[in-house]
Amino acid sequence: MADRFTSSTMAGMRWVAQRGILRPIVWRITKVTVTGLDNIRDLEAPFVAVANHSSHLDAPLVIGALPSKISRYLAAGAAADYFFDVRWRKWLTALFFNAFPVERGASRTRVGVSKSLLERGVPLLIFPEGSRSKTGEMGRFKPGAASLSTAAGVPILPIALIGASTAMPRGRNWPVRGRLPVCVAFGAPMRQGAEETAEEYSNRVAQTIRHLRETIQPTGVPVHAEEGTR
Repeated sequence: MADRFTSSTMAGMRWVAQRGILRPIVWRITKVTVTGLDNIRDLEAPFVAVANHSSHLDAPLVIGALPSKISRYLAAGAAADYFFDVRWRKWLTALFFNAFPVERGASRTRVGVSKSLLERGVPLLIFPEGSRSKTGEMGRFKPGAASLSTAAGVPILPIALIGASTAMPRGRNWPVRGRLPVCVAFGAPMRQGAEETAEEYSNRVAQTIRHLRETIQPTGVPVHAEEGTR
């Protein structure tokens, strides 16, 4: 039986909200570049999208950068103690992000809900750091997303978000003025190695995202390309 996560009617409403409201606003107030689209050309749901987390722009950027056929069903993990504490915020979060609650600070997220969504073909967006970075630097990735990927038999899509913490730092409710550049960089889908533990798999995903952040500027230009022009 279809629910808001799998309903085509709800997906249509999200398409209007995401493509008609959310994406135009974010793309207008920041200068967005998307790289690595070849890595998702043949990507099919379900999968676990994993990204670094430093700004309230993060989820809108990922959703806006993904093809709409995927983003309208993508379910984003959102902090239960903030996004689900009052009815209006819970409703908006569900409408724009198809969100499901995640307990911050817990050793495990609601794995049952997450795995059930994947089994029904719903792709997920998870931020393994657990909360937004205060400095813009990547924190430690908790292994829950990696464990979930393996348990459900689906790949992880690594995503690096570059410049978001500068465009809209933690503590701000709106991006800074001036359309600062941000980049969404998609890596190649990943799966756990035969001899890897969940911790090692999670660390490898984190290293992949860290490498993307270190080699691509917020404008989407490779770091070495700019260095070569000097």
